Amino acid sequence: MKLSTRIALSVTVMVPLLVLAAGLLLLTLVNRDLRHQQDARLQERATAVLPDVRTLLNAERNGRPKVEQNQHRKVLGGALDAGVRVVAADGTPVLTGGPQPDGILSATAGGPVTVRAKGHTWRVLTVKVEGPSPGTLWLSSPTSASDPQINAVRRRMFLVALLAAPVSGLLAYAVADRATASLRRLSRRAAKLDPSTGAAGFPAAERSRIAEVDELASSIADLLARYEEQAGRTAQALDAARSFSSTASHELRTPLMSMRTNLDVLSAHPDLSRTERAEVVQDLQDDHARMQELLTALRMLAQGDLVEVSAFGPLDLAELVDSAVAETGRRHPTARVSSELPAELRFFGWDAGLRILLANLLGNAVAHGRLPGEPAVITVRLRADGGSVVLTVDDAGPGIPTADRNAVFRRFHRRPDSPGSGLGLTLVAQQTALHRGTVTVAAPPGAAGSRFEVRLPVLVADTTTLRLPVLRDWISRSG
Repeated sequence: MKLSTRIALSVTVMVPLLVLAAGLLLLTLVNRDLRHQQDARLQERATAVLPDVRTLLNAERNGRPKVEQNQHRKVLGGALDAGVRVVAADGTPVLTGGPQPDGILSATAGGPVTVRAKGHTWRVLTVKVEGPSPGTLWLSSPTSASDPQINAVRRRMFLVALLAAPVSGLLAYAVADRATASLRRLSRRAAKLDPSTGAAGFPAAERSRIAEVDELASSIADLLARYEEQAGRTAQALDAARSFSSTASHELRTPLMSMRTNLDVLSAHPDLSRTERAEVVQDLQDDHARMQELLTALRMLAQGDLVEVSAFGPLDLAELVDSAVAETGRRHPTARVSSELPAELRFFGWDAGLRILLANLLGNAVAHGRLPGEPAVITVRLRADGGSVVLTVDDAGPGIPTADRNAVFRRFHRRPDSPGSGLGLTLVAQQTALHRGTVTVAAPPGAAGSRFEVRLPVLVADTTTLRLPVLRDWISRSG
């Protein structure tokens, strides 16, 4: 059933009910007003005839029939259309005239009350007459005089309710049909939506000036945007998986062939000397370590390509750097690693990614930051600089030529004598880019060697507004 039809049916039912409810309230108010008017007339009649009633009671007590007869006419004339009953103190009826209920009336004085007798309703006012000749005065008026007005209001109320049902239904249908036109337009826009265009094919800027419809259009546009983002992330994950497989198979071909050759040598020459066999086994171990390091680095690259904003959070960068320096000292006891760190430096970032950055940056310094025959000398500094944090790693190695300083961050770039996979500094560059920072390499001021400087902006500590780089493809190209 259409929404406009539902609204029309609801209005068709509700409007007559509201009319009837309003009519009942109106009847109650009209009836009360009529009773008040009737009571006011009774009070006026009582005030007008009370002196004559006193005279009548005195004449009846003193046996003056002519005066009594004369007062009868005055009392009845003053009461007009109201019924009158006068009773002496001993209960003797003195005067009865006009319309009034049958039976014995209560002698309790007070405001007008309703009395029912033989199917009729009366308003009766009881007045105690004080003086030398006490008695009781009753004034009564039938309520049937107001019944025609009440019945007329009741009939009109039902007539209005009967007419209101179809009229309100038609009007409600017309108004609802016009009000839901924007919803129908929105439905047609959604039906024509091309999935390939995503949120771009459903602009939320077309306002209908109806708050609910505009909110629904905005919600649909946001939903499509999130769906498009997730679809992009899924496609990116598939590309990362394909790139991981392709790159791993390409880069592992050489060590696997080398391992196969060494295994063939061991199989074909069981009589090798102990020295030769040890050399072949050492080559196998080196190839295995190289493959393991390569697969670990590729896995870290893929992890960085697929990280979500929810992984970011507040952390103490000084504590992370101090932990990485201590770990480097344990792994390489011969290296001399020193650090200059603040007591605390709050930062908003990806904890695992920053650990990868620090481990590879310090590992590169240990591997290349020394002269032949000398231990590695590494100095790590961390400081805040305005809206950024600056991390520098200095080594005392041979340094990097100016022409090669940008190439060191490329994927699988390594020196001929490098023991690594050529992905360590690529991981450093990837994590720096994820944190919207920059990494550069230069010579330390006034000294030999290399200085790697990582500058990271202090990101907003809110995952709802933080946006990571859109293009992240470090595993399949240089980044």
